[in-house]
Amino acid sequence: MTDILIVEDEPSILESLEFILTRSGWKVGIARDGEAALAAAYKFRPRLVLLDIMLPKMGGFDVLKTLRSDELLCSTSVLILTARGQQYDRKAAMDLRADGFITKPFANDEVVAAVRNMLDGGARLAMHA
Repeated sequence: MTDILIVEDEPSILESLEFILTRSGWKVGIARDGEAALAAAYKFRPRLVLLDIMLPKMGGFDVLKTLRSDELLCSTSVLILTARGQQYDRKAAMDLRADGFITKPFANDEVVAAVRNMLDGGARLAMHA
C-alpha cells in the first residue's frame, strides 16, 4: 500500500519530497502530471495525495475535483503544495475540500509535520501560510 502519492512536475522538488518522505518512513509513489496522478491514485489508493496545482496535461484543481467526486477516492487526504499562494488559490482549494495548503518554498520539516498530522491524526489541517 502506498501511503503518499506525490504529484509534482518539477524534478528537483519531486526528488526532494520523495527523499524526505521516504526517509520519514512512508511508502511513496510519484506522478509528474495530472493524468498520471489520477491513474496512480486509482492503482495505488494512497492515504494522502501531495498535489501541486500547476501541472501538465491536467491541473491540480481538476485532479482534486475528480478525486472528490469519485466514490473510491473521495476520502483520500489531499495536501496542496504550490508556488501559487494567493488568496484565490487558497479559497479554491478549500472550496474543493483540500485538507491542507502549503506554499513553496517550503521547509522540509513543515511538509513532514503536515503529512504526519494528516496521516496519524486524520484531522483536517488549517490552511498554512
